[in-house]
This record gives sequence, C-alpha cells and structure tokens, in this order.
Amino acid sequence: MAPDKPSVDQDPSGGDRPAEAVPTSSAKRRAAGAAVRDPGSAARASARKLAVQAIYRVQLNDGPWQDLVSEFAGDPEMARADREYFEVLVRGVCEAREALDAQLAGWTDRTPSLLDPVEHAVLLIGLHELRERLEAPRRVVVSEAVRLTKRFGATDGHKFVNAVLDRAARELRPHEH
Repeated sequence: MAPDKPSVDQDPSGGDRPAEAVPTSSAKRRAAGAAVRDPGSAARASARKLAVQAIYRVQLNDGPWQDLVSEFAGDPEMARADREYFEVLVRGVCEAREALDAQLAGWTDRTPSLLDPVEHAVLLIGLHELRERLEAPRRVVVSEAVRLTKRFGATDGHKFVNAVLDRAARELRPHEH
C-alpha cells in the first residue's frame, strides 16, 4: 500500500471505505440519538433499588420514613448509591402515599392494596418520579422500574409495571412522548 493512500476497511456492503470513516458503536449510538450513560446513573439505580426495598418494608411494617433512611444507611450497597436521591424517593413516597395510591388506582385494574408488594413499591417510586422528579426522563423512570420488577417481582410483573407507568407517563408528561 502506498504511504499517501489512506488505509481502508471492508464495510458490510462489500465495498471499501477509509478506516477513519468506520463509526464506533458509541458513535453510532450518539448519532442515533441515544443518550450517553451518565456516571451518576449507576448511583441513582442503586438508590432506586434500595428505595424499592425500603418501600416494600414499610408496606409490611409501617413506620416513619426517617426510620427507613436510618435503617438503610448501614446497607453495604448504600456506599454505591446516591444517598440524597434515596432519601428523596423514600420521603416522597411515604409522605404522599395516599395521593400516589389514589392516582395509581386510575391506571390499574385493581386497587393498590391488592397489588403484589414488590410491584406496588416499584409503581409508587416510578409514579413519584414521574410526578416530582422532572429531571429524570420518562424513559429512564419506566426502564428502571421494569428492570427492578424483573429482578425482584413476579415472573411477568414487569409487563404490568411497564403498562401502568406508560399510561401514567402519557398523562403526566405528554410533552415527552
């Protein structure tokens, strides 16, 4: 190959193109409009996971949200979590639980008291985020809720959570659709 000739790579269509024109997978995602993962998103994901566990616990044994925050402060995973976001979620859900349940009842086919406790906890957190945490994109809220339900919920619970939060998001955040 001549020194002044650019190197070439084989493209999928069988032709050759200059090597510098071959986009990387991250460049392809950015070009397609996909968000680049925020380094704080893992900390928020951990905060959501711990918040689901805390809200699950308060459903079984009611108590003040401050006790939950204190109890979970010693959890080993809290070191990786966004503590402030965890507290915001737990406090927000606990303080507005009746209002969240009333709103949730409009998007489900059963009363919130009949929901599986894991799915109920995830839905309460997701609904709180959709209502109050406008900096969290709708897609992230729903995706994280589905991920948590797949991990902790019943076999097909994630489908229910996805459908309910999608209905809620269409009403609460119509500008994001």
